[in-house]
Amino acid sequence: MNINLAIKEGSKILKDAFVPNYQLDSEILMSKTIKKDMKYILLNSKYFLNKDELSNFFKLIKSRSIRNPIAYLTNKKFFWDSEFFVSKNTLIPRPDTEIIVENVLKLTKQKNNINILDIGIGSGCILLTILKERENFYGTGIDISQKCLNISKINAVKLNVASRVKLYKSDVDKFNLGKYDLIVSNPPYIKKLNLKYLDREVAEFEPRIALDGGLDGLSEMRKVIKKSSELIKKKGKFVLEIGYDQKNKVINLLKSEGFYINNTQKDFANNDRCIVCTKI
Repeated sequence: MNINLAIKEGSKILKDAFVPNYQLDSEILMSKTIKKDMKYILLNSKYFLNKDELSNFFKLIKSRSIRNPIAYLTNKKFFWDSEFFVSKNTLIPRPDTEIIVENVLKLTKQKNNINILDIGIGSGCILLTILKERENFYGTGIDISQKCLNISKINAVKLNVASRVKLYKSDVDKFNLGKYDLIVSNPPYIKKLNLKYLDREVAEFEPRIALDGGLDGLSEMRKVIKKSSELIKKKGKFVLEIGYDQKNKVINLLKSEGFYINNTQKDFANNDRCIVCTKI
């Protein structure tokens, strides 16, 4: 079977499984299978696949048909302007989280030698993107998952920022190293009872530990805010991602830990998504 016919058959399987973007997904998975870019696929559509390539392609198609995210099947996800390595052990970077990066870059236009802490670094998309944009900043990332830290390390090398980042396996409660000019975090903030209502791709495949915010969605948020108030320098900035319905509760938590609220930001769907505050 040639590339063109395999992609068509893959598309049909995905379409029948009600996968959106079935044609594009089939093309992306072909690109992954034969380790060639999309341009090559278009120009070589009559190329005949060998038995192994065909078998691997349809394995990926089958996995996608049960909603395994394309980012996990290809181990790639674009964030800001870089391609990140991801695996099923990390949350898939989302465009909404770019709001954190945007705010940090605005806040630090005139700054040098800033020391940043990322609580729950995951794939590293937030901290490593900031370090790539600001060549004289330094970062520390913590996560309770060693697998996440290993992936962050790979991405730090990919983005050429490995010499400016330190990674530690630690629960936020137990981390006591250093004082920081700026802290960023995208903690788990979905209510436990709402996890089952998430899109199937998220609910069944993304790591629950990165999503589950406890019964009220704020159990991890409370820990992150409390610890940040101890680890941040006076007048240091804290940029935090929140759930769409959590703004008022999170603002109260921040105020109770000595933070002044600078502003809140909405995401692309016009939901409250990010709070910028200062330690006073």
